[in-house]
Amino acid sequence: MIAAWPLWALILMPVLLGVASLGLPTTRAVLRFGLVGTLGWAGLALSVGWFVAGADASRPQFAAGRWLMLDALSALHLMVMALVYALSAAYAQAYLGHLLTQGHLGPRQMRRYHGLWFGSLAAMALVLLANNLGVMWVGIEATTLLTAFLICTEASPASLEAMWKYLLVCSVGVALAFVGTLLVVASAAPPGGLTATAGGAATSPLTGTGAMLWTNLHAAAAGLDPVLLKAGFALIVVGYGTKAGLAPMHNWLPDAHSQAPAPVSAVFSGFLLNSALYCILRYLPIVEAGTGSHGWGRGMLLVFGLLSLAVAAVFAMTQTDVKRLLAYCSVEHLGIIAVGVGLGGIGVFAGLLHVIGHSLAKTVSFGCAGRAGQLRGSHDLRQLGGIAATAPVWGVGLVASVLALGGLAPFSLFISEFMVVRAAAAAGAWWVAAIFLGGVGVVFIAMLRSAMGLAWGPRGEVGLDAGWRWQDATIVFVPLLALLMLGVWLPPAARQFIEGAALLVAARPW
Repeated sequence: MIAAWPLWALILMPVLLGVASLGLPTTRAVLRFGLVGTLGWAGLALSVGWFVAGADASRPQFAAGRWLMLDALSALHLMVMALVYALSAAYAQAYLGHLLTQGHLGPRQMRRYHGLWFGSLAAMALVLLANNLGVMWVGIEATTLLTAFLICTEASPASLEAMWKYLLVCSVGVALAFVGTLLVVASAAPPGGLTATAGGAATSPLTGTGAMLWTNLHAAAAGLDPVLLKAGFALIVVGYGTKAGLAPMHNWLPDAHSQAPAPVSAVFSGFLLNSALYCILRYLPIVEAGTGSHGWGRGMLLVFGLLSLAVAAVFAMTQTDVKRLLAYCSVEHLGIIAVGVGLGGIGVFAGLLHVIGHSLAKTVSFGCAGRAGQLRGSHDLRQLGGIAATAPVWGVGLVASVLALGGLAPFSLFISEFMVVRAAAAAGAWWVAAIFLGGVGVVFIAMLRSAMGLAWGPRGEVGLDAGWRWQDATIVFVPLLALLMLGVWLPPAARQFIEGAALLVAARPW
């Protein structure tokens, strides 16, 4: 068993770092502190996640009287979040450093940025570690409030509008998720009472806070009220799905991703969306066991996933702004994950593998797009033509990450998409396979067309050239090499870890 203090530290450490960043004297000191603090937290998160990966995945690690929990599913997401934040903080050194040089950011904005940065990190850690439905909801609501103000770090009318749209739309979604949470808790208190069992031994009735613990609800899932459970899950999918960017609740996403600073866009797309989808995945095995209708909850995910693929395919073909293109690509990839989980079987494994690949590729792509936009003075794809020739690190990284996101073999995203098709074939869902292939095919064409323009297109306007620096090359090409490796060979330890997480989503008993 892991000690309780690391779980507490994963939540409290970012809070202390955020407070400390507010008192630093210079902007450069704040910027360096942001990188060092984020890397320190990421090191702790990866260590704790690796411990769980090597332990029995069916045994969660608890703390705070079982209110905090870490199992294979949350540990997998925790490690992905650590990588996303660490890479984004590294990209911020060049991106925010350029803004400081240009005089677009001052000490006050830099301190506020890092205070909110570490605050959002603490809130997302709380979401992943919560064993309580209510605490998890509080964490999601906190991420909305904290990340909203990061969007308008570079204050402009467009960024302010994007911030308010994000706040309004996601707040409505989170409010629906709150009502859904209440209904799920109410389903645990049917007439006559309900008693959870663990290993055949009866425990206390699910009353008070006991009815809000994941472990208790999972153990007593067969006795939950199916009507309330279905109604609650429907609201939860719509509510948390809004924050995850699933269509048709995705309309906040393109504006927020395109207007936020590149490191913030990387966190938004690389993990913020995953954290909301993670909440839905937590409810799924309880709903599947409690409704008595196998596949009802997965069917909802399947519908929203296919709809997201269709919407992304339509809009990706018409985008001229690289960050908006990547935003609609996020809608597509969250849809792919939802379809994989909705199909069940190997599709759940494929969906979780896709979480890893998408997060790495999207973090690299937004980091490179941000620097490319600074070098050319625009994020317009027509102005970024030939960027790979003039910026050998950021341009080549942008081209490679766009191709990876398009599903080019042998990147890991191609493998996970292929596994989703296999899952559809195994389930005899040929119509799902047809829609899925049509959607990813159209997006692949859009991404390939954009990548070709970025690599060999005519240069629209004269901009700055960027030379080769080993620091930049490391944070760009190492994640891309990891994506290639995962597409060619998945280490046995990693495969076993993902399988353990997939079994939890597939309603394996605690």
